[in-house]
Parts: sequence; C-alpha cells; structure tokens
Amino acid sequence: MRVLLIGGRGQVGTEILRQTQAHGISIHVPDRAYFDLCEPLRLRGEVAGGGYDGVINAAAYTAVDNAENEQQKARLINADSPGQIALGCADAGIPLVHYSTDYVFNGEGCSPYKASDATDPLGVYGTTKRDGETLVNASGATAAIIRLSWVFSAHGNNFVKTMLRLAKTKDSLRVVADQFGKPTPASAAAEAGLITLKELFKNPAKAGTYHFCGDGETHWADFARAIFEKAELKVDVVDITTDQFPTPAKRPTYSVMCTDEIKSRLGISAPSWREHLLDVITELNYKK
Repeated sequence: MRVLLIGGRGQVGTEILRQTQAHGISIHVPDRAYFDLCEPLRLRGEVAGGGYDGVINAAAYTAVDNAENEQQKARLINADSPGQIALGCADAGIPLVHYSTDYVFNGEGCSPYKASDATDPLGVYGTTKRDGETLVNASGATAAIIRLSWVFSAHGNNFVKTMLRLAKTKDSLRVVADQFGKPTPASAAAEAGLITLKELFKNPAKAGTYHFCGDGETHWADFARAIFEKAELKVDVVDITTDQFPTPAKRPTYSVMCTDEIKSRLGISAPSWREHLLDVITELNYKK
C-alpha cells in the first residue's frame, strides 16, 4: 500500500512516519517545493497521477493569530489545497484522510460537540479549516475528516513545549482557565488516521466526519499543572480569564468534542492524554 502523506514535518505527520511500518504502509512525503500548498491548482493532477493507493493530509496553516493578517495564505493551505487534493483523490478513485480542528465551532455550547453539529468558526483559521472540510466533502472523494483539538507532542510548536520552555526561567505562570477542551496526543492522532485509512480501503461507507481527542476535558491552566506535575517541576500556575490574555484571534470558550462516533464506527477509542503526556515529557528529557 503506497500512501501520499502531505504535512509529514508537522506534529501528526511526524508521528505517522514513525508508525507506518507497523501498519504495513509505504509512505511518500513530497518535497515542499514540488508539492506547494500555496499553489493548489497544481495539486489535483499530482495526486491523481501519482500512482498512490491513498492520501493522508496532515498539513495545515495553524498559526491561529497570524492567520488574521495572512488570510490568503491560510485559505490557500487550509481550504483551496485540501479541495484540490480531494478532487485528485476522486479522479484516481482513492481514499483520503483529512485532519481538521475543533476551531470550526464557536465554543458557545455546553455539552461535547458531535461531528454533525453546526459549525460557526470565530476567526480566519477556523473559517478556512471549515471551508476546507466543505470542499473535501463536495469533491466526490471517499474521504474521512478527523477533527482534532489541542494537539501536543515532543516536536513542533505546542502548548506542552511552550510551558516547559517558560518553566526554565519562571517559577509562576498566568494561564487561561476559562477555555475548555480535550488535549490530543499527536501519536494517537497519527494512529487514528492510519486506522481510518485502512478502514476506508475495506469499506468506503465509513467515510464521514469524526472527532478524535483525549479522554478527559480540561482547561489550559489545569493542563499546565498536569505538565508541570509530570515533569516534576515546581511552577505556580495562576488562573486568569481570556479577557486578561487578549489575542488577535478569538478562541472558542468550549471546544470539547464527543468521540463516540469514531469509537462506534471505526473502533478507535479516545486515548489517555495524561499517559501520553508523560511519554512526551520523557522524550523531551524533562522527567527525572
């Protein structure tokens, strides 16, 4: 099985590359200069004519705040390119796994979002990711969209690495405590994507939109406390409100997602983000 992986240098893409051998999949990661997500009209033909058995798109423009000022770039990468990639998959008759985000929701809910719930993104990042989902669904490809939240790993840019970096020079940190979500280990998200792709090979009817994230909701301040606990670091975390930490892009207050459907349809369970957190901290050599 030869699979095209787009976004192989990101958090989830890196983890996919670590796991492909165990899943019996041969991965091809295109060179960025050759497979340029800022030139989406080239991508349909590259996908359709590449001789692939399937595609995983783990690439995205994820700089949430910068997206407010780089709207065109965010749209090219998050919406237009996934649409063209999906059209290429439809042309070739091959399945696609496309990763998306909890930021497609406005965060005004009070119970875990289901995949069928209406989307209403607050900023450019969420809007372009939502529009990418729409184009993928309209392409005619056999596609599974997997929405993730609060992704973390030992590589790339993420909240865990930021907290550990700040802890080197500070013994007290002010962290937002009124935004709720579920942390997602990149390694588990990678495995979920690979399993999903293999399920699509066996049964195209399992295409659709799914939510995948950790097994317990939290807020950023308590997530930070868990990080410092696992790393055995003495850092005082002070709860603050979103208003006390303004950002260019508005974040959803409540982006907790329900993972029941990916469990019932694909047999993929929500991982323990706390156990994976310890693995990541150990990999980063922070655990004593």
